[in-house]
Amino acid sequence: MTNIPEVEERIHENELADGPSNPVAQHVYDGFPKRQSTSGPSLVLGAAAIGLVLVLASIFGLWLVRSVRRLNREVAHLNRQTEQLNQRVQGAEQHVKSLDQRASQAAAAQAAPAQAAKLRPEQVPVQVKQPESTSAAQAQSPLEPEAAAQPPTQAAHKTEENRTQHADELQKLKQSLGQIAETRRTPDGVVMTLGEKSLRFDSGKSTIAPQYRAILNRVAGVLTPLKGYSIYVYGYSDDSGTKEHNLELSASRARAVRAALVKAGVDQSLISTKGFGKSKLLVRDSNAKARAANRRVEIGIVSATQVSSKQATSNVATKR
Repeated sequence: MTNIPEVEERIHENELADGPSNPVAQHVYDGFPKRQSTSGPSLVLGAAAIGLVLVLASIFGLWLVRSVRRLNREVAHLNRQTEQLNQRVQGAEQHVKSLDQRASQAAAAQAAPAQAAKLRPEQVPVQVKQPESTSAAQAQSPLEPEAAAQPPTQAAHKTEENRTQHADELQKLKQSLGQIAETRRTPDGVVMTLGEKSLRFDSGKSTIAPQYRAILNRVAGVLTPLKGYSIYVYGYSDDSGTKEHNLELSASRARAVRAALVKAGVDQSLISTKGFGKSKLLVRDSNAKARAANRRVEIGIVSATQVSSKQATSNVATKR
């Protein structure tokens, strides 16, 4: 059973919550502020939070879908590039195989005549014998000159081009050698004079002093790259001494210059020497300056084709 104090306490609490029952107390009670409920704003905030989460989730989902699609497109593009590269590699391999086959066929074709030459006539295959018979027939037939196979205008034009090219080469050679020593053009080529200003010989001697080695090295640097030319080294002396002595002395000077050029890199098979003694004096005087000018060496550069044609002409004239 409930005791009286507990009942009174409950009544007092109800009066505080709902207000007193008598009018006077009710008037006093209305003056105090009433407690308000907070359940409504909480629900609104919760709904807004859920909505915000849903919006963010949808945005993230759209971004994720677009990223996946973009990655798929890139992967497909890479796959197409890989297929194209594979096709190119296959094409290159086929091209290399075809080149190898052509090279092997060419090597076999080149080796066939050498093998046929080692065999006896009865062992030579028919396909090898046939070209030999053809060449024999051609050898028995009259030979036609190469120029006759070309129209006269083309042959003349080609000859003119060769002359122009040869003239340009000689002009460049003259300019290069002219920077070292006195050089002049001749109808056949270029002549360089190594005199007292560039290569001085003492009287009665053919020794090249050390200070002139650098000049000969420069000359060799210009002559070494030449192709299709012949080089002539001519020695001279002054008018002192006997004719025989001067001839030998001038030839010795030419050989000394040739040896220096060969040592510097010029092909020795292209160089010829000769001594003229005192037969071609530059200055006809007996003083020391004139004799020093006459003690000289000349280097002539002539096209090998012109030399061979002149030799052939001289041989024909001698036979006649």
